[in-house]
Amino acid sequence: MELALYGPGGFFRRERPADHFRTSVHASSLFAGAVAELLARVDTALGHPAELDFVDMAAGSGELAAGVLAALPPSLAARVRVHAVERSARPAGLDPRVAWTAEPPAGARGLLFANEWLDNVPLPVAAPGPDGHARYVEVRRADGAERLGARVSGEDARWLERWWPLGAGGGPDRRAEIGRDREAAWRRAVAALAAGLAVAVDYGHTAAARPALGTLTGYRDGRQAVAVPDGSMDLTAHVAMDALPGTLTTQREALHALGVRGQRPPLALAAQDAPAYLRALAAATEAAELTAKGGLGDFLWLATAVGAGCADLLRPPAAD
Repeated sequence: MELALYGPGGFFRRERPADHFRTSVHASSLFAGAVAELLARVDTALGHPAELDFVDMAAGSGELAAGVLAALPPSLAARVRVHAVERSARPAGLDPRVAWTAEPPAGARGLLFANEWLDNVPLPVAAPGPDGHARYVEVRRADGAERLGARVSGEDARWLERWWPLGAGGGPDRRAEIGRDREAAWRRAVAALAAGLAVAVDYGHTAAARPALGTLTGYRDGRQAVAVPDGSMDLTAHVAMDALPGTLTTQREALHALGVRGQRPPLALAAQDAPAYLRALAAATEAAELTAKGGLGDFLWLATAVGAGCADLLRPPAAD
């Protein structure tokens, strides 16, 4: 998975993610606006420092980084240092104010935001063997053919026992995705912050609803595909979000708390100012997509604060 995604000639080394799948960033500029609002809250919590960092993990082509800069008021944008963290080459035409780097900057003070990053952090897959013990699933790179390998042991076995026990019901074809490497990746990312807030947004699940057959799959040209680690496609697996340190909420709740709601504008506005009504209606439609139950609104947001002042910046609304 590591080689297929990030090795020489790997999928994310050569492909533009937006050409293969659509995220909340691509769905509407309202998403970048909500992240900009969260960055402003972090700024207030940190006492309006002379320099404020925005770190965009797994930045793709820099769409979110550029969108957040565009959404900030000029007075705040002048103090913000934007870091797009990505392993691929810097895209042409990106705002020169956006720094392009392979790793998050150490000692950042501000907001680290990881939209659909952790689902692409490579991880091992386990399945029960004939003896009932969990074994690693080995994969042939050329065609994705699988076989059972060595017995899962050590820290991986302890992680399975704690977070995704394979013995808990289901048939012999059940699988688990061992998220220990993702925990480590998230802790390293959070450790880059000297103060502020780290947020991960992703497909995810919790212990109450682990998928019995796992979630590892491929995406290519906008379509789901059998996961073959040959470098021709995105490889992704949902994230065991409750195994990560932080507070969980849904995207629907988080965006509502940040002011994004899909409420239809009053019809009276159509008579008073038809262009304004159409703009408001378009924004409401986009907001509804970002917060839809059964869709993007079900994404999970994990907030990990570095410093007490940033611990409660994604308060859910009092009423839905």
